[in-house]
Amino acid sequence: MKLKDNYFLLLVFVCIAIFFVNLDAIYVNIMEARNFGAAREMINLDHWIFTTLNDEPRYEKPPLPTWMTAISMMIFGMKSLFALRLPAAIMGTLTVLFIYKLGVRYTSHRIYAFISGLIAATSFYILYSGRDGQWDIHTHAYMIMAIYGIYKIFTEESSKYINAIISGLLIGCSFLSKGPVSMYALLLPFLIAYGVVYRYKNFRGNWGAMAVMLITALAVSASWSLYVYFFDTNAVTRVTDKETGRWLDYNVRPFWYYWSFVIQSGIWTIPAFVGLLYPYLKNRVFNKTGYKFTLWWTLGSVVLLSIIPEKKSRYLLPVLIPLALNTAFYIEYLFRRFDMMPKKEKFVVYLNFGLIALIGLIFPIAGFIYFSEILSNIWPWFAATSICLVAIGYLILNYLRKNKIKPVFYLTVWFIISVIFFGLPMARKIEVNPEYKSILLVDKYREKDPIPVYEYKSFAPEIIWEYGRPIKVLWNGDGFDLPSEDRFFLLNLSKEKESMQETFSNYRIEKIDEIDMNPVGNKHKSRLFRELYLVEKL
Repeated sequence: MKLKDNYFLLLVFVCIAIFFVNLDAIYVNIMEARNFGAAREMINLDHWIFTTLNDEPRYEKPPLPTWMTAISMMIFGMKSLFALRLPAAIMGTLTVLFIYKLGVRYTSHRIYAFISGLIAATSFYILYSGRDGQWDIHTHAYMIMAIYGIYKIFTEESSKYINAIISGLLIGCSFLSKGPVSMYALLLPFLIAYGVVYRYKNFRGNWGAMAVMLITALAVSASWSLYVYFFDTNAVTRVTDKETGRWLDYNVRPFWYYWSFVIQSGIWTIPAFVGLLYPYLKNRVFNKTGYKFTLWWTLGSVVLLSIIPEKKSRYLLPVLIPLALNTAFYIEYLFRRFDMMPKKEKFVVYLNFGLIALIGLIFPIAGFIYFSEILSNIWPWFAATSICLVAIGYLILNYLRKNKIKPVFYLTVWFIISVIFFGLPMARKIEVNPEYKSILLVDKYREKDPIPVYEYKSFAPEIIWEYGRPIKVLWNGDGFDLPSEDRFFLLNLSKEKESMQETFSNYRIEKIDEIDMNPVGNKHKSRLFRELYLVEKL
């Protein structure tokens, strides 16, 4: 088989380009800081089971992604951002590859499945999650692999129990990554869609395998939670109460908040929207049953997520998986019929890909204006990005003029790859905070005066990650645990200054410096800013 016909291998190469290249280009965000900090404490403090962050119990999320991050740390070192994000990149790749494999499974159409994989890899939030050291991509990657096994149980007579055990293990791993999130947002709508479209034919012959899968999934899912609960009951109870409350009253949004979910697919927003228009596409797709299946799966996921009061844009990640499969039906239709389509149908295609071409063509001008002050620092990357995007924009317009949609689609994928290869290295040079002061400044004071350092009321994960070790927080939830030392350094938020003065009314308090961990100059987050005090007992 020639390379151009080996779609699975081509998809592997695309995933390497999208998920692995310049993986260390962006600064560590709050979610990553939590995960990386907990992974470091697994190694340094031997907290592999009773996970901690800043040496405090961290049971809000199961530990599997953190274990993987810790293992990567042990192999490649704790300071390599590439190593820290490597597990997420691997899981992003697996997500895309199993989208392809599932697409082949229910359509027997490798080009359609290849299109699905490319759309998934370049959909905004799948791409972002696969390059970010967070939990979301882990839980959904395991689940799409489990769903592939479940589909095989439903449709194949051989190896049912092997597939059941493997699928059960994968569902358990999904739970150990982020609890029941993917069970609810990805697996349940899949089961609903399969039942509506394929009607669970020969279910009686599958109940034994499904029972084995459920038992395996339950055993793996419950293992860590039960162990921690029995041996640290009070801490687990506090965390559970807190997390349950968040689902009901934290970040509450209206039911229709997710109705613009297609936007999360990024450059595929317009094709994704068209792909949902069942009356238009139902008689145009090559596999109407498969199209109905992905449509039900996508809409079912959106509706189920909409029921939950707490809503965030990133929670739409599981929707993008069936959405990629659904959108691919529309793109495949364009592959077959674009040159014969009436002009009114082509307008949407011209609009979508014409906008992408336009962005590529105007990037050098817009970039020159925007980056003018720092152009001397980034000019090699800026020049390479400009050349690539202008060339791609020109070629897209040229192929659109010739009614050749295949190269237009593939050039759109290359557009994203070019940004990752040449655009991301510019990220650290843009809008750098000139007032940035690292928490490591504290250690310079401690070299001269080796006294302990404390946080007054709260800690920021990014600060703890940068500092390299825990900093004890004096606030215990009910009151303050005053230090036993007569002299110490104290980190505090500006808004807590009066409270601090009341708490330490019998102490002399002297402000000696400020810590500003905001990496971007035009975005000031108060939680990343600390005032550093020297506190002495009178």
